[in-house]
Amino acid sequence: MARTGDRATEAELAQVLRTGPFHLALRTALAVRGLALHRVRHRLAQRGVNVGVTSLSYWQQGARRPTRAESLRAVRVLEEVLDLPAHALTRLLEPAGRTETERPAARSFRSLVEEAHAVEQLLAELETPADGGLHTVCHLERVHIGADRRLLVRDSQHVVRAHRDGVDRYLAIHHGDAGCTPERVVVSATENCRLGRVRWHTAAAVLVAELLFDARLRAGDTYVFGYRFDDGTGGPSTEYVRGFSFAGGQYVLQVRFDEAALPVRCRSFTQASAAAPRCGRQELTLTGRHRGVHLVEQGVRPGLLGITWDWS
Repeated sequence: MARTGDRATEAELAQVLRTGPFHLALRTALAVRGLALHRVRHRLAQRGVNVGVTSLSYWQQGARRPTRAESLRAVRVLEEVLDLPAHALTRLLEPAGRTETERPAARSFRSLVEEAHAVEQLLAELETPADGGLHTVCHLERVHIGADRRLLVRDSQHVVRAHRDGVDRYLAIHHGDAGCTPERVVVSATENCRLGRVRWHTAAAVLVAELLFDARLRAGDTYVFGYRFDDGTGGPSTEYVRGFSFAGGQYVLQVRFDEAALPVRCRSFTQASAAAPRCGRQELTLTGRHRGVHLVEQGVRPGLLGITWDWS
């Protein structure tokens, strides 16, 4: 997971309020004020404005813009809730403030931090330490994007090695796209494991599934298992990001697209943390019968890896 100690600063907020775009200004304000979306929704409701967490999430990721009269009123109240100058956000919604094309934005620093906190809460509920006693030897992950541009399936084949005795389970984490309903995501244990407890955090669109091994491992033992998430509940997807808390072995990510909806451009990237700039960008070409792209990382380091794509 991304580290949670990184925080946007007041200086960064002042800068983005001057330059925009709206969604970046909003999510930076949320980060600086330290407010989760459900708390913002509650404070808006106290002032007579009803906006769902999903809408707020779409706004701060750039998947949608508030354009209707009631939405613009909500943005004005948001300025009060976030202790911003009057018109600091609303002016960025005026035509001159539209500095980007409207498209689903890359997963933001703020959303990654919210996900990290949510995962910490879910791990605490399952009484499981962040280090589960396993080292990844190899992880092959396949992601299928459907004709409606939504993430439909995540399928994993995982090889691990225990570094202490008694390990008998693995916690798989699913991060949905904006609008994802994690309680509707279906988890399947596909090889050498069975499904245990499942917990989710709706506001952060995160689900944690416990996969129980068919054997109890001793230190040094290796184990091969598989699992799958069937989603399709989120909004249009423009990237897949994988976070790593610890160094590990090889990671292979394949993203496959439906023939009816092919992206015009795909790139891989690395990121040291949620707040760090993306680097190591590499253009990827759609290949194969299933029209996909992939990346291979021989030795994973803590941070993030991913593939991003443009629909137009």
